[in-house]
Amino acid sequence: MTFTLGNYYPGASLLHKLDPRTKILASLLLMVVLFMINQPLPLVIFGLFLAFMIAMSGVPFRLVLKSVRPVVFLAVFAWALNVFTTPDDHYWFSWSFLHASPQGFWVGLRMAVRLFFLVMATQLCLTLTTTPLEMADGIERLLRPLARLGFPSHELAMMMSIALRFVPTLADETDKIMKAQSSRGADYDTGGAIARARGLVSVLIPLFVSALKRADELATAMEARCYRGGEGRTRLHVLRFSNKDIGASLALLLVLALLLVLEYGLL
Repeated sequence: MTFTLGNYYPGASLLHKLDPRTKILASLLLMVVLFMINQPLPLVIFGLFLAFMIAMSGVPFRLVLKSVRPVVFLAVFAWALNVFTTPDDHYWFSWSFLHASPQGFWVGLRMAVRLFFLVMATQLCLTLTTTPLEMADGIERLLRPLARLGFPSHELAMMMSIALRFVPTLADETDKIMKAQSSRGADYDTGGAIARARGLVSVLIPLFVSALKRADELATAMEARCYRGGEGRTRLHVLRFSNKDIGASLALLLVLALLLVLEYGLL
């Protein structure tokens, strides 16, 4: 099983060298603008810009595509829901409360495309080009002003970085457990939904045991290294904004402004 969420792809591209705070804020802006655009042309331009970012990062395109696999079912469900629930003057067919319409088809298609673009953009800007340590430092620095109000910014950043770090580990562990159980006669591909759900019990129990064991080992290792939170801690690499961050931010703002102009006809 190849699982891309949480996996870092090493490289020396401009995207890899950007400050993690720049990439976190860029991801937030991309998410906001992506759900503000609805016309075909802005969506196409967004896709072309995303393809340019992938080419510039040096991350294999197939690896970015694998990141959308977990949301394929959700995208198909959102598309089907819009097809059968969007009102229209003309329906392809109508049965009971289900009404399939051309307008619903295109609305659902745009929703699915948005979802794919959202996952690909966040994966590219964050986990694929940013290490978990850089991610934690960036989140902590962005939340530092809230620390004066008693908000546990360091602890939250640490929890998020640990969670991202262990997502691929748990995915690999799940794959190993399923293969081991299959060799003992377990079947996860046949039968109805209830039978498959029952079969997953043989995977979930050892997976939870393994996750709790890893959590205990991690806590012991942190205590052995005298970890006591963020109070008084120093950093090997101090985050600083550079000219690359300024240039990349301006380029991103120009592209996003163009998308909004095309969407709302501000010219």
